[in-house]
Amino acid sequence: MATNGGPRKAKSLNKALMKGWPTKPVEPSTVAENLTPSPAVIAGAEPSAPVAAVTGPQFGVSGQNDAYLSPGTSRAGIRFFQVPPPDPAPAPVTAKNKAAAEKPDTKSVEAGSATRGKRTNDAEDPERRKKTAKEGTRKNTALTETTVRLADVGGVDACIEEVLEYIAMPLLHPEVYLFTGVPPPRGILLHGPPGCGKTLLANAIAGELGVPFLQISAPSVVSGMSGESEKKIRDVFSEARVLAPCLLFIDEIDAITPKRETAQREMERRIVAQLLTCLDDLAWEKTGNRPVLIIGATNRADALDPALRRAGRFDREISMTVPDERARESILRVQCGKLRLAGDFDFKDLAKKTPGYVGADLNALTSAAGMIAVKRIFQMLKEQPAVEDVAEAAMDEDSCELVPAPAEEAKKPVAVEGALALARLASSASQSETDQLSSIAHFLRTHPEPLTEEELAPLAISAADFDEALGKVQPSSKREGFATVPDVTWEDIGALMRVRDELRMAVVEPIRHPDYFARVGITAPAGVLLWGPPGCGKTLLAKAVANESHTNFISVKGPELLNKYVGESERAVRQVFARARASSPCVVFFDELDALCGRRDENQSEASARVVNTLLTELDGMEARKQVFIIAATNRPDMIDPAMLRPGRLDKLLYVELPTAGERLEILRTLTRKTPLHPTEVSLEVVANHSACDGLSGADLASLVREAAVAALREAILVPTVVAGKASSAGASSAVLDFKRSDPANILITQAHFETAFGKIAPSVSKVDRANYQRLRTKFGLAN
Repeated sequence: MATNGGPRKAKSLNKALMKGWPTKPVEPSTVAENLTPSPAVIAGAEPSAPVAAVTGPQFGVSGQNDAYLSPGTSRAGIRFFQVPPPDPAPAPVTAKNKAAAEKPDTKSVEAGSATRGKRTNDAEDPERRKKTAKEGTRKNTALTETTVRLADVGGVDACIEEVLEYIAMPLLHPEVYLFTGVPPPRGILLHGPPGCGKTLLANAIAGELGVPFLQISAPSVVSGMSGESEKKIRDVFSEARVLAPCLLFIDEIDAITPKRETAQREMERRIVAQLLTCLDDLAWEKTGNRPVLIIGATNRADALDPALRRAGRFDREISMTVPDERARESILRVQCGKLRLAGDFDFKDLAKKTPGYVGADLNALTSAAGMIAVKRIFQMLKEQPAVEDVAEAAMDEDSCELVPAPAEEAKKPVAVEGALALARLASSASQSETDQLSSIAHFLRTHPEPLTEEELAPLAISAADFDEALGKVQPSSKREGFATVPDVTWEDIGALMRVRDELRMAVVEPIRHPDYFARVGITAPAGVLLWGPPGCGKTLLAKAVANESHTNFISVKGPELLNKYVGESERAVRQVFARARASSPCVVFFDELDALCGRRDENQSEASARVVNTLLTELDGMEARKQVFIIAATNRPDMIDPAMLRPGRLDKLLYVELPTAGERLEILRTLTRKTPLHPTEVSLEVVANHSACDGLSGADLASLVREAAVAALREAILVPTVVAGKASSAGASSAVLDFKRSDPANILITQAHFETAFGKIAPSVSKVDRANYQRLRTKFGLAN
């Protein structure tokens, strides 16, 4: 078979072979002889199919001259592939070959003897046996490599000091305990709400100390086969003794250590007993004075078996609470350490805006702010003209120049017009396609090259990105009973100056300046009961107190703690106060307290009486409240159990009454700060002193302003029409909404609109109710 341009194509074939085919050069004559089309390949057989006739020694092709193309595709588009060379034919048996086959291979025998001797030496070497045992144990090991350091943890300095005292000293300097004879600690228990950094702290301690770190999740220990769960626990503790000195971390330990008296299955009791036995086996006299320390983590410390929490097992319990403002600032500085922030970024201001956020929430907030900043940066860069766009525009202008058509084509105007129409259609389709691209997709298309340092220099994450992210990240503590502090300040509350001063001295200032109150002997926090007619601002006052004090805030609606199951309501009350104590200073707000703490008499059920008893003991029982401040609100103080109102519990009763004429003016000024009032045709003083405003509460005044605004809006957008009536010749009047009739900026509220609103608003507190509240005020002996 002849070839066209043999030497040149042989050179191309050698280039193709160097790209992945057999690297041995092929002579032109050999190519011509060996490249014969294979019937199986030409028929389109897959590479895995058997090839019946292949004459080429190393590859099959789809044609004669196509062999000189690059590997993968022929000129005709048919795929070709490598074919393995056939097995060599067996050599003929001769006397010489037969003697060589029968002769023993002395080198192989010597190598086998050396290997057996090496294995024997390995078995006799105790150090090597110990290493082999370790490697065998680590096949299913809990050993974990950690790169976290204490510098990566923020806001838990007090916890770090305690953990280092109980963990670092025994691990790094056990000789001190051996010399002094002091029994070293065996383990600590970290407990706190989810996301506060328990697992992170354990990893950071292990990474800082540089000791072997074994980490297991307690639910992974549980197995369906009998005895398998206990075996897993024994294996983990055996590995810890081999690696000693080391640190063993058990996450979510409450999953395998429930209280044995309430355990539902026998397997749970066996697991608890096995874990207790393994903890006792970690005594130094049983581990050769090599310490193995345990760290347990849980969200529910009260759910653990009491035998696990005694001394000698978990010697110390460390509570990791919801971070306060200073701790949140420290956490944000650590998490934003590698971010490029704007020069005027204020960590303290951001910490004030994130009450109730734990470390995991702040991490999610930082990630969300980063994504918002990236989108904003892409949009900003998209608006800048790209060099490629300018070049393409210039090319488009050049390509749009008219060229005289030949005479033959001039005879076909219809064809020319059709071609131009197609060009315009293609151009409009391209423009529409560009418009449909998102900002990021358009940026990627116009900026294929990496950005330069000059383009990257002004890019940074701003405080506005974090403010936008605050609306998208919900703190996990809110689902645990904590509430995010609303954006309500004293300026948002009109009037009520007397009540505000009392709340400031009872709650806000003891939190901000506790040393002053301790100097005069005021240590126990006061409880405040806000009572009065509905709509006077009791709940609003509680929100403002929580905002001004910058503390954790727990909002409890009275009925939501009640449960139909025996004991569940009391447990819910205890959990509220436990969370508050763990996150002190904290403000607990009970709304509609009368629904939760009614009078204990013969008409009340036993379950309600137990709830009242639990609440009384939590407010003033054996356990101190520390920095837990109680604010309650109710419309019916006469229905609350009298024991709640004694000094030491809710000892400060503040009556929030209906506003006077002067207070109504302050409330109206606060409500209309964002409302467009006519500068000359409306007077808030006239509105506040109007006879229709007598007896209106703060909520009623807010409704009055809203109705006046609706009246102004209706006047601006309603177009009167006349519709012919069937029974009346004069017809009936109607109106049509026309939002284009007037500019929204020209809509102003006048005195006439307030007069219209007066006809639609009535006092929500009747005269009879006002008289009852005055009698209650006299009954409780309130002179103010």
